[in-house]
Amino acid sequence: MKRFALTSLSLALLGTAGAAHAQSSVTLYGVIDEAVAYVNHANGNNRLVGLSAGNLSGDRWGLKGSEDLGGGLKAIFQLENGFNVNTGALGQGGRQFGRQAFVGLTSDKLGTVTLGRQYDPLVDMVQGITGDNYWASIVGTPGDVDNYDNSSRVNNAVKYVSPNYAGLQFEGMYGFSNGAGTTGQGQTWSGAVAYNNGPLGLAAGYYYTSNPSAGRSATTWNSPSSDSIFDSAINGGYASAHSIAIARAAAQYAIGPVTLGGSYSNVKYRPDGFSAFSSTETYNIGSAFANYQLTPAFLIGLGYTYEKASGDTGAHYNQVGIGADYTISKRTDFYALGAYQKASGTQATFTTNAAGQTVRVNQQAQASIGSFGFNGTSSQEMVLVGIRHKF
Repeated sequence: MKRFALTSLSLALLGTAGAAHAQSSVTLYGVIDEAVAYVNHANGNNRLVGLSAGNLSGDRWGLKGSEDLGGGLKAIFQLENGFNVNTGALGQGGRQFGRQAFVGLTSDKLGTVTLGRQYDPLVDMVQGITGDNYWASIVGTPGDVDNYDNSSRVNNAVKYVSPNYAGLQFEGMYGFSNGAGTTGQGQTWSGAVAYNNGPLGLAAGYYYTSNPSAGRSATTWNSPSSDSIFDSAINGGYASAHSIAIARAAAQYAIGPVTLGGSYSNVKYRPDGFSAFSSTETYNIGSAFANYQLTPAFLIGLGYTYEKASGDTGAHYNQVGIGADYTISKRTDFYALGAYQKASGTQATFTTNAAGQTVRVNQQAQASIGSFGFNGTSSQEMVLVGIRHKF
């Protein structure tokens, strides 16, 4: 789910003394997001009423810090843990710091270089001016096939972020395979550029990963549905050995209390030369949103997303979402969210046959709102009422 920047508590570094350490600090931060959820067609025709964690912001706690090295240069780090507040379980595949884990250097004049497990440039620069930044999956991509909802991070990654030039900024990343003799297999690279000045925000970027199942630089995703093309492509048998390319652009403009925005993504799942994977799928996704700030504390919004899948199968998805968020203090807010999705056409799923082989099977397209991961029928409705606390 979407990220949330917090700097509410700073502690002096312990065990050191002297003027050189006077400007060093460590920040403890976190988010707990919990809601009561109702989902119609949560699993086939079955309904669900229960608790849903991490709806507007993924549950997390983290540490980040910096040390002034002099001459405008700082050493920085960030360790961020994801968890499920309902079960206490670790997120991101059970990783201790699965959301983020990196170290680097930053300079106001030269920019920032970081190394470790990180978000890619599309997440950093494009997602922030989309409807997902405000309302997460209820206005996100059906099945999250384009990582619109920030489900992925990149391992073994080196990232550069430029200084801000009067609102213009760019970013580049390369994720190593970290395997001997596998250059190009399991690698990830990405770049993006953004312009934010006053009420106007513009951004665009490109992302590419080769053979994500290699598990090295491989992008790791929280897949939305065990029956979706996306989940099978990342995690399922021979189907996971291929490349994924994402091109995305977004814009938003604020007019007084009203913010309007839209985005477009083109996504390709295709053979990469490292496996027998021979299927190609293309997704074109367009979305738009409108927010209205009724009061400084009360925000409402509406979003619409259309997704078209083509290739070996074809499906269409229409999703509408509505949200309201009321802030009662610096750290706490209440929200209500609703979404409806209609799916038509066919989509792919993967199963294991009697010979133990993973085979592709076409089925009626199933609705699956955003990245929540519920398998619907041809339609799905969802309502969430929750609380979010930041520390």
